[in-house]
Amino acid sequence: MIPLADIEDARAAIAGTAVRTPLIRLPLTDAPAEIYLKLENLQPIGSFKIRGATNAINRLSDDELADGVVTASAGNMAQGVAWGARVRGVPCTVIVPDHAPRTKLAAVERLGGRIVAVPFAEWWRAIQESRFPGVEGRFIHPVLEDSVMAGNGTIGLELLEDLDDLDAVVVPWGGGGLSCGIASAVKALRPSVRILSVEPDTGAPMAASLAAGTPVGVDYTPSFVDGSGSQSLLPKMWELGRDLVDRAVTASLDETAASVRLLAERARVVAEGAGALAVAAALAGKAGEGRVACIVSGGNIDSERLAAILRGEIPS
Repeated sequence: MIPLADIEDARAAIAGTAVRTPLIRLPLTDAPAEIYLKLENLQPIGSFKIRGATNAINRLSDDELADGVVTASAGNMAQGVAWGARVRGVPCTVIVPDHAPRTKLAAVERLGGRIVAVPFAEWWRAIQESRFPGVEGRFIHPVLEDSVMAGNGTIGLELLEDLDDLDAVVVPWGGGGLSCGIASAVKALRPSVRILSVEPDTGAPMAASLAAGTPVGVDYTPSFVDGSGSQSLLPKMWELGRDLVDRAVTASLDETAASVRLLAERARVVAEGAGALAVAAALAGKAGEGRVACIVSGGNIDSERLAAILRGEIPS
C-alpha cells in the first residue's frame, strides 16, 4: 500500500498542473447501481497520467534529470512524462508499441517528445526491465514507481471528499498503478469501500490471477482498448493488487464500445476504450448496487475509432 502521507504530499506537488476533476452522476441507466463518473479525461493531457508523471518528475533533482527522461507507454503516460519534461526543460524519449493510437502519439510530439515505436514484445520488455537499450535518460516507469502511484492516489482523496456513502470504486487496470494508487488512499481512509479492477476480456491477467490466487499469464489480443489489457502482471503490482483489489472483472469489446457510445450520447463525455471500461462493468451490474464511482481514465481516442463506435461498429 502507498502511504497516505505520500499521497497527500503528492496532492500538494501536482497542484496547479493536474486539475481536480468533476464527479458527475450518470443519469437514466438500468444498472443496479447509482453510477458516478470521475472525469479524468478532462485533465490537461486528457488523462489521469498527468498526476503520477508530474509527481514523479517534480521529485527528481536537476542532476537526476541531466540526461532527460525516458518512459514506455501506449500514449497517455507518454504525454504526462513529456509534459513534465517540457516544464523542467529536459528531453523526453518515449518507447511505444507499434499499435499505439496516432492521436496519442501526435500529442506527445506536440509536447516535444521523441517517439521510438517497437513491436509489442520489445515494448513490454522495456516495462518489465525499466530501461530500453541505447536510450539514455532517467526511466520514469508508467506503473511501478511509488511516486507515480502516489500521484494517482490523489484521485481517491477527491472521491471520498466529493461523494458521501461511497460503496465502490471501479478502476480500469492497465499495469495496475491507477488501481493501486486509488485503492491505497481509499482503503486508508474508508476501508469498507470496495475496489474493483476491470480489464478487457481480450487480455485480463488481473482477473485471471485473482481468481487463481497466483499470477498467471493469459492470451492477449490488441484492441481499441489500448490503455488496458496484457499478457501478464508485473510482480510488484500483483503483490500490491491482491491485497488492495476486492474483485477483478472484465468487459467485452462490445460492452466497452457501447459504454463509449453511451457516454458520448447521454453524458456528452468523450472516453477512450480504457476510459470506458469501468462504466461498462458498472452498467453490466458487475459492480453491484449502491453508489459506485467509475474512473473515466482518459479521453484520447482517434476520431476514426470514435466515429466507428458511434456508428455501432467495433474498431479494428
